[in-house]
Amino acid sequence: MDPVAAKAIGAAIAIGIGGLGPGLGIGMAVRGAMEAIGRNPEAAGDVRTTMIIGAALAEAVAIYAFVIAIIIAFVV
Repeated sequence: MDPVAAKAIGAAIAIGIGGLGPGLGIGMAVRGAMEAIGRNPEAAGDVRTTMIIGAALAEAVAIYAFVIAIIIAFVV
């Protein structure tokens, strides 16, 4: 196999799998937050704050996967 093709496939797999988990996690977090706000509208501020912090942490995992994909594609 050509090394350039192997690097491209490795980078694609890294960002593909690395973006799948955070995407699902953020979607589930938002769904849960909307359900919680629907049940208890008075707690919307606290729920929203916690959801945003959790989404930011999940998004950090996707950014790490992106960095690894860039390293694979251009450095290795």
